[in-house]
Amino acid sequence: MTDPAATPAPCSPPCPVVSVVIPAYNGEALIGETLASLATQTLVEWEALVVDDGSSDGTRDVIRHWPDRRVRLIENAVNVGPVRTRNHGFAQARGRYLAGLDQDDLCRPERLARQVAYLEAHPDVVLVGAQAEQLVEGQVLPMGYAPHTTPDLIRWLSWIENPLVWSTVMFRADIARRLDPLTRPEILYAEDFDLYHRIARFGGIARLDEPLLVYRQHDGGVSKRFTRTMRASATRVLAEAHAPLLGEEAATIATLLVHHNMGGEPVPDGATLRRLGEAIAGLQSVFMAQAEPDAESARLIRWETARRWRDLARIALRSGTVDLGDVLTSRPPHMGLGYAGIDELLRWRAIGAARRLGFAPSGD
Repeated sequence: MTDPAATPAPCSPPCPVVSVVIPAYNGEALIGETLASLATQTLVEWEALVVDDGSSDGTRDVIRHWPDRRVRLIENAVNVGPVRTRNHGFAQARGRYLAGLDQDDLCRPERLARQVAYLEAHPDVVLVGAQAEQLVEGQVLPMGYAPHTTPDLIRWLSWIENPLVWSTVMFRADIARRLDPLTRPEILYAEDFDLYHRIARFGGIARLDEPLLVYRQHDGGVSKRFTRTMRASATRVLAEAHAPLLGEEAATIATLLVHHNMGGEPVPDGATLRRLGEAIAGLQSVFMAQAEPDAESARLIRWETARRWRDLARIALRSGTVDLGDVLTSRPPHMGLGYAGIDELLRWRAIGAARRLGFAPSGD
């Protein structure tokens, strides 16, 4: 976490328990709501470091005049991008726990308290996230993440996708300082996913299943504007992680996982569906042998993996890129199809057939 231009400020009691780092760039319209959500926290021993990366709007003025003295403004001399900006903030953080938060997301009042309590009760866990909801056109809606988790499930899911929303993450400062850099600038827009893999060698990663964050969905969000870069970076993370297991195949399998499992693109044909299914099943087998999860974790791992296979099949059938025979013959024997029965499979196939004929039926 070394940053030669930044040194943590001396901490005179009472020191913050949590340092929340918020990288900011032209966030004047929304950052006030984000800071207001911190003001409602039931845990009050926090500091928020807002690191402005050369905004051209009034972001810095909002922070300078913010009435809560726990909020500090850090200004980059030049624009350096979101990863270095975040690292700059973490380098100056004084709390024993570090929390991520983007400039447009909203914390539920119990977020910091619940995560601190979890980390203090589980010394073997180095990083904990939380379930999140999403704000879409004024409505708070559920997200598609697993409803129930264990640390083993979160670790397994990190082998095939990004299992956590960055703005929900909290981790131990002493562990973070063993990573240099904390997040790698070259893994742009998937640096959080990369961090979960790199920090996991020091201990467990986990998630609280209570929704403790509202993730704001809007056209200006990073996930909407930089999809290509995000996918390239996520592919690199998975390829590096799986190279010891898959060798030369690691990059190909990582590409399939990112585009189809994470990105929701339909597979182009039955052969690709089969290859992806075999890869997921093979990785899961290795993970189960290494992790030796308890019965509950093993059940959740199998179920969540089956649910992802179901989604791959549904998207492909509805898009018309595969037929029912492709799905049934390429399904790994133990994977199942989640809740999907034959009626659903036939319905998805009918939708795909209609689309091939030039129709585009709506609904699921």
